[in-house]
Amino acid sequence: MKRLRAVLFQLHWLLGLGAGLVLSVAGVTGALLSYENAIGEAFDADLIQVAAHAEDTLSPDALLARFRAQRSDIVANLTLSSEPGTAATVRLGRDPATGQRPPSLYLDPHDGTVRGAARTEEVFSTIRRLHRWLLLPGDGKGWGRTLTGASVFALLVLLCTGLYLRWPKVMSWRIWLKPNLRQWGRPTYWSLHSVAGTWVLPVYLVIALSGLWWSYDGFREVANTLLTGGETTGRVADAKPAAQETRPAAAQENKAGGRKDAATRAEGATRPGRREEGLAGPGAPSLDTAWAAFRAADAGQFTRATLMLPAGFAGPVRIRSENRNGWRDDTRIEAATGRILAREVGAERPLGARIAANMLDVHSGRIFGVLGPPVFLVAALLMPLFLVTGLLLYLGRRAATARRRAAPAGPRAVTPVRLTP
Repeated sequence: MKRLRAVLFQLHWLLGLGAGLVLSVAGVTGALLSYENAIGEAFDADLIQVAAHAEDTLSPDALLARFRAQRSDIVANLTLSSEPGTAATVRLGRDPATGQRPPSLYLDPHDGTVRGAARTEEVFSTIRRLHRWLLLPGDGKGWGRTLTGASVFALLVLLCTGLYLRWPKVMSWRIWLKPNLRQWGRPTYWSLHSVAGTWVLPVYLVIALSGLWWSYDGFREVANTLLTGGETTGRVADAKPAAQETRPAAAQENKAGGRKDAATRAEGATRPGRREEGLAGPGAPSLDTAWAAFRAADAGQFTRATLMLPAGFAGPVRIRSENRNGWRDDTRIEAATGRILAREVGAERPLGARIAANMLDVHSGRIFGVLGPPVFLVAALLMPLFLVTGLLLYLGRRAATARRRAAPAGPRAVTPVRLTP
């Protein structure tokens, strides 16, 4: 057991020092990304909030027609809000020459006037690339994904070895949960490192397992099979072959309205020369019929809904919506007739399928309710603490070992010998 403990100790500090910097960067950037929506809405409040109008809001086709009269940009998708006085959002297509995507634009839902561009989108795009790929060349196909994936796996090993190494001989909640800060130095560093690690261990376990979802395709396939039991379709409204095209919406639109989440951005790396098919462009189908069918099926439950054409002009209109209960729905509608081909209602799916379709919410803690995001935020921001305290413990141990080796050997004790006459 002593030899096993020594091996696990060496493994723990080797992985901690090796992956600690990457995990610290991922923790800080992940904390920022978890509040991307709130930060973006705060910076863009003057663009999102629309003054009261006497006229009703425009239909999707009319809104896009007004937009195209002002600008010729390709529209990748359109996000509408159910809240009065809230701007609509158009997410623009990539520039065919550079592969770069311009910032999303806010539109007045009553007259289609372009109110301005999202101010924080480009900044958070860079933060996201740093979080996922460390800003290394190749993005999701380069070494960045390999390093972050290995670091996430190292985090799992650190959690297991750390728990084993600090397992006390006497069980007490004070030993597990109360830090000892009386004496500054190595005892305090160890107390902060071990006690804080105990507090955040469940959160880090969820973060690591959900992070592997994007790091390794094989892990995602196995996890998806275990969670969904092989389910590939939602609740089908009309059991015809077209409905078989539906797949779980693992990458969902976030609350900012039109800004894609991290999972979708991972698949959308910059690809120069690729031209996207836009909404309301030449030959694009009408959206009004599909929008009316969605509103009837949704019955006023959505808060934000994003319209897109995932399969080109010949495919159905896809509407991904965030519901008032916090879950997301996915609806596919035939553009010409308004017939609902398939509809996934998030709240009606089994728990495992809901987790698989909302893995980003699991990763950020949103799936756990109101307290989830702030708890995960604090845990993510604490990631550098373990790097710093672990490094201090390592340096302190090295210094103590060096002092012991350099200390001169003291004189040997001489046993007095009594002489007898």
